[in-house]
Amino acid sequence: MTPELAALAATVLVHLAAVVWSQKSFEEDVGREGNLSPRDGSMDLSVRTERLKRALGNQTENIGPFVIAVVLVQFTGSNSWVTALFAWIFVAARALYLPAYALGWVPWRSYLFMAGLLSTLVLIVAAFV
Repeated sequence: MTPELAALAATVLVHLAAVVWSQKSFEEDVGREGNLSPRDGSMDLSVRTERLKRALGNQTENIGPFVIAVVLVQFTGSNSWVTALFAWIFVAARALYLPAYALGWVPWRSYLFMAGLLSTLVLIVAAFV
């Protein structure tokens, strides 16, 4: 397995951690019955749960381009120490983004977002160079 594919697998684990953390916080706010309900209407959620929901949404939005970037690197045979490094920078940035968002680390959350985005762009550019 290439380092880029290993980073992609690690990204899935980061995403699953985001799902679990978000759901756990949600259930703490609304209880088991609220979690099992159809969730119609507004629910009184904590600031942390709202942040985790937004962080999860952001995580979901950023995985797609990263998957495409890794696939491009694999199919073009553009693997190098640079693509490996930036694939793992993406993983680290996304893993740190979750607590940064949940705990309100401003402006660090934005820097972590940019690190992940730039890492994805480096992979895409590497596939074309």
